[in-house]
Amino acid sequence: MLKVRSGLSILQAQKAALSVSSPLRWQPTAAVAEPRNDAAWLQARPFDQIPSTTFLSTVRNFMPGGKYSKLDIVKLFKALQDDYGNILYLPGMMGGTSYLMTHNPKDFEVVFRNEGVWPHRPGSDTLRYHRKTHRKDFFQGVEGALPTQGKTWSDFRSAVSPVLMQPKNVRLYYKKMSQVNQDMFSPLHSIKALRDIDTQEAPDDFLNVINRWTLESVSVVALDKQLELLKESGDNDQAVLLFKYLDDFFELTADLEMKPSIWRYVKTPKLMKLMKSLDGVQEITSAYVDEAIERLEKEAKEGVVRPESEQSVLEKLLKIAKKVAAVMAMDMLMAGVDTTSSTFTAALLCLAKNPEKQAVLREEVMKVLPEKDSEFTEASMKNVPYLRACIKESQRIYPLVIGNGRFLNRDSVLNGYQVPAGTCVSMVPLSLLSSEEYFLKAAEFLPERWIRSATDSNGQCPANDLKLKNPFVFLPFGLGPRMCVGKRIVDMELELGIARLIRNFSIEFNHPLHLISCFRFRLLFGDFCLR
Repeated sequence: MLKVRSGLSILQAQKAALSVSSPLRWQPTAAVAEPRNDAAWLQARPFDQIPSTTFLSTVRNFMPGGKYSKLDIVKLFKALQDDYGNILYLPGMMGGTSYLMTHNPKDFEVVFRNEGVWPHRPGSDTLRYHRKTHRKDFFQGVEGALPTQGKTWSDFRSAVSPVLMQPKNVRLYYKKMSQVNQDMFSPLHSIKALRDIDTQEAPDDFLNVINRWTLESVSVVALDKQLELLKESGDNDQAVLLFKYLDDFFELTADLEMKPSIWRYVKTPKLMKLMKSLDGVQEITSAYVDEAIERLEKEAKEGVVRPESEQSVLEKLLKIAKKVAAVMAMDMLMAGVDTTSSTFTAALLCLAKNPEKQAVLREEVMKVLPEKDSEFTEASMKNVPYLRACIKESQRIYPLVIGNGRFLNRDSVLNGYQVPAGTCVSMVPLSLLSSEEYFLKAAEFLPERWIRSATDSNGQCPANDLKLKNPFVFLPFGLGPRMCVGKRIVDMELELGIARLIRNFSIEFNHPLHLISCFRFRLLFGDFCLR
């Protein structure tokens, strides 16, 4: 734990510690405010009284055979909360970031309100190493939105946000994503052909099919191309490799960045395996982008000209720069395939285990898709509040995001303690999402908690007792300038996919749950029955 010596303020000591242990970790995103001297700050307990691990306890608990050594990230955070309470300081080891971990939503609000215009988010150290050092020759300073900070991040984000976040750009993909969903969820296509003829259960490897659907959907946006992965001839070796590389990326990144490791000083076998996986993602994505560019150039030579309103995301990004388009496509594939598949499976499980809610959803979907092969339209998809509520509620019950992290931009009081600017704060909502304090009937799947109640005779909206009690508890896409840039696209992908599935099938789950709790939610699909 950080000890403050006489003659050195807490703020100075914290910055000094950060600069020594990790010279590039603390980079203020704006002019740092003067040290606080107000009543709230002076009445708070000093930073060095925050519960903390020690060097010896960290080594003992994280090394092979230790208490935390074999825990995945979710179980690790839960164990730390059980052992130390709602706030804990974890000093960085082996060049890693020092974290202040909090489970208090009041702290979340303070942190988000003090993140500055260029929020500094921790993590992605290994990805940053790959793009800034390992493959500097390819990226050439264009490193994307995931691993960058400060002005570098701001410049890239400012370039791509208008293309990815504007609703008018997302609307272009209703028809294309609808076609992907037809290929995937129509009873005449993939699912019906794959089900067991007697039990109607999905095959054990059905997760691979879901991954193919997700990649196909993302590629429609990122690459302006269907990869034909859901067709009978869709055995795309490159796509299979991409899935493997992405799996390795999630698993190895969590291990290298969240647990003590010497990779920052020595090229460990795990680091090199991760670099190989990221090399593979970069090579496959680049090949897809090159293919798309060739296709667009051929169309241009043939006189094909699309108006601005009909140009794809890829076309618009290519106008900025080819490298920007390639890196953004890479980020979308890395951030959007596994995460969307996991969120989709969570929603599917919740609906299967709650048939009465599934029936309500099906009634809503029938109005949007009166026939099994009806097309989605922008207008009809504005009228699916229960569908959106089901997705949000499943994200609460099976959260994909285990926490948000930020570096404080000014001195702040967290959980009654003085926390100086420059401190990296990890905000962990996992225990809150299942707490009765914040969600009435928290153990139940109740999409109704996310639906605005009808107004009464006086035009007032009555209180919904089920609703979220603190808005900072549930932030599946983050908050502020660094919230997920692909949120609108992910929302559309999930809404279209679940709606099509519910329209065509009744979903059952007649076996014990088999959950693999790793860096993200996983479900063994073979136990699903799709009637």
